[in-house]
Amino acid sequence: MRVDLNADLGETVDGVPTADDEAMFAVISSANVACGAHGGDAASMRDAVERAARFGVAVGAHPSYDDRENFGRVRRDPAPEDLRTSVAAQLTALAAAGADIRYVKPHGALYHAVIDDTQQARAVVAAVTDLSSRLGRALPVLGMDGAIARVAASAGLPFVQEAFLDRGYTARGSLVARGEPGALVEDPAVVADRALRFVRDRYVEAVDGSRITVDASSLCLHGDTPSAVAMAHAVRGALDTAGVEVRAPW
Repeated sequence: MRVDLNADLGETVDGVPTADDEAMFAVISSANVACGAHGGDAASMRDAVERAARFGVAVGAHPSYDDRENFGRVRRDPAPEDLRTSVAAQLTALAAAGADIRYVKPHGALYHAVIDDTQQARAVVAAVTDLSSRLGRALPVLGMDGAIARVAASAGLPFVQEAFLDRGYTARGSLVARGEPGALVEDPAVVADRALRFVRDRYVEAVDGSRITVDASSLCLHGDTPSAVAMAHAVRGALDTAGVEVRAPW
């Protein structure tokens, strides 16, 4: 058995870290690095690149709406060409910081928008396709199934499905909205058990008790959750004990 363990990192706000990046990089296999829109800056991107090299972690770009005020967690409706331009600029900024970008995962509200908004999905995929052309290789897109998966496939980009260890699921298979009961899961033991269920049994228990089938190749933890480091260690320990290899698929 094998699985990727990813985390959203490099998400500094006005130069102040929102996560213990050093501790998280030591445990994960892939890092979704903020590209300067919802968080992060040139210095944090360079720091992430250095940590990734030191810990042997794959670097993924984590572009978002250009919305630092709301940390990219409020849905926007930009013109498709404007969104494409914004995402492309973010990918370019991360590459300029020295990153060997292996995949792209949208952040926050943009992540959820491209699940059901085909126009926004096309804009994001167009930006990823542009970078892929420059790199000479197709960059995978990481996310949840929906419009983004279909658009990526039609553009010849691999799509990798992920599951969230520290977020609640609705009976429809979507994430419980932040601020709603059950949205966050913060108990390290519970999160570790969920990781094993995702890998071995391919399901997660929704907030109403129903079982949701999830066939994911990558598991996500949010670095800015207060118990993120404890959860990451619990998950890694459980996977290692169960003989599950934690390795980036890119």
